[in-house]
This record gives sequence, structure tokens and C-alpha cells, in this order.
Amino acid sequence: MTDPTARAPSFAGMRLISADDVAATPIRVAVDALEAALRDGLDPERQTPRSRMATPTGELLIMPATRDGYSACKLLTSTPDNMHRDLPLIQGAFVLFEGPEQRPAALVDGTALTNLRTPAVSALAVRYLLPRPAGDPLRLTVFGTGPQARVHVEAMLALHEIGEVALVGRDSPRRDRLAARLHRAGVPVRLCDPGSCTDAVARADVICCCTSAPTPLFDGALVRDDAVVAAIGSHSPHTREVDDRLVARSQVVVESLASTLREAGDIVIPLAAGVLREEDLCPLRDVVTGRARLPAGGPRLFKGTGMPWQDLVVGVEIYRTHLAGRSSTGPAGSDPSG
Repeated sequence: MTDPTARAPSFAGMRLISADDVAATPIRVAVDALEAALRDGLDPERQTPRSRMATPTGELLIMPATRDGYSACKLLTSTPDNMHRDLPLIQGAFVLFEGPEQRPAALVDGTALTNLRTPAVSALAVRYLLPRPAGDPLRLTVFGTGPQARVHVEAMLALHEIGEVALVGRDSPRRDRLAARLHRAGVPVRLCDPGSCTDAVARADVICCCTSAPTPLFDGALVRDDAVVAAIGSHSPHTREVDDRLVARSQVVVESLASTLREAGDIVIPLAAGVLREEDLCPLRDVVTGRARLPAGGPRLFKGTGMPWQDLVVGVEIYRTHLAGRSSTGPAGSDPSG
């Protein structure tokens, strides 16, 4: 009998996992996997950093990681002019290797993986940083109208009761499409231009910054003392989405000290200005594992830039889910590796 799993798309022995396959992975699965990795002892400070190379039209990012019998590398291109072409800023591929023999296991759509793991990291931070107990529906404000804005909205809707979403971005077809999508899902939506977002910031319980803006998006003095801000758009030491006022008021939580000091202008610039000290930075791992407890009072700011270990953890979950789905239709004892 032919093994049905052998009919799964493959190349050079690797499963081909499409964007649709990645999108079928529930956000909660990705968030729980990241949480479990940190609780199981993964230390982001000891992880290999990503490297980058300038290209004629942008950057090539190389993101390797290894853990628990798996190794992987995500290759991404970042092309700023793609926004004018109605194409993703970030595109790429993720290659997964498995076992002691390090056999090629899967080739995963890298853009889709990025669009799952990035909001999953933000959602994990919100899970631990949101100070208020479950009660009234949350008010969510999202800066940006691109893919990361969309997936952050979808992640928060999947994991929290959201009473209202404020989308802050320039009037554009992308903003209209995202608003229409939310309207169809029955979610109340407010549309705000960047210059008129005061109320959207001041009312928000959760603010997600998902832009390529080089300078702060809003006045940090407006943010409520019990709000959480997740800033993920900037991964350059020279650009930022939040200002010194917010940083000075906030408990600042970061993915890792090393990656933050290397790439996060939202933190590097205030550090250089004396607004913040390195010892004020709290790694997310310490919050998740209970090593650190954040004091009450003041907003909580999470700064993320994206790390290779996150792609590996979420990529392995996608791969396992893909194998389970394929092999569930095959005969008992069939080899899920194809």
C-alpha cells in the first residue's frame, strides 16, 4: 500500500509547508510553545544572533538557531520599496533540519512564519504584562496597516475579549481592507489618521506598534498607567516607534538584553540620552519564569525585534502539526517523515 503521507509536497526530502499551512496553526499554539520554551530553560541571551547584509534594494537577514534535536535557519529579505509595490516588506524562507543526522526536514514559507511568531511573541508579553484581571472587554489600538498590524489584531482578538479596535494609519486601501475585514467579523473599528490619534492612545488598554516609522508615533504621556505597549516595528538602533516620555514612565521588558542593545532604537536611543539605564531593562524570560515581578504603577512597554530561536520554536510546532495532519490519514505505523 502506498503511504498517503508520501504524497505531501516535498523537495529534496523536505516537506513543503505553505503559507496556508502556517496560517492553519492557531496563535495560541505558538504562544504556548514560546512560553514553554522559556519555562523549560531556553535562555535568549545565549542564542545566536541574526546577521544582516546590505543588498542593492534593502537587506538580507540570516537567522540560525538550534534546540532539542532541531536546527534551522530563516532567510529574510527586507525591501522598503515593496510598500509602494503592494508587496510585503519582509519575504523569506525557513529551512528546518531534524535529528542527530541533521536531515533536511521542512521548507516553510518564511513570510507566513514571521507573521505567526511575531504576534505570538507580542501576545506572550501581553499575557504576562497586562496588569488588570479579566473583566471588561479590552480596547486595542494598533499603529500600522500592513501585514504585522493585521496579524497583531487577529492575535489579540483570538486571545482576549476585545471591545473596540482603533486602527491608526494613513488613509489607504490597506487600511480600508483591514477595517472591512474586522467589520465583517463583527468587531467595532475606529479609523484614525496618525495626526489625530490622541483619544485612541489615551483610551487603549493595549497598544501595538507595527510600523516602519523612524520616529515616535505618539506622545507617551498619553498612555494610561495600566496600559501595555508592544513595539515591534523597528529593528534598527537608529529608528524608534515610542518616545522618551513613554520609556521613562514604563516598566521596560525586552526579548533579550543583547539583542535589544544591538538592534532596538526604541531602547538604545533613550539609553544614550540617559532616560533609561541598562539595569532597568527586564528580560521577558524572567517575567515568564517568575524570576522577576514587575512593580505596580506605570505603563508596561515590551520591545521586540525578533530572534531566531522564536522562529525555531514556532517552526517546529508548525512542522509537527503538519506531520500530524498528514499522518492522521495514513496507515498505522507509517513513517511521517516521508
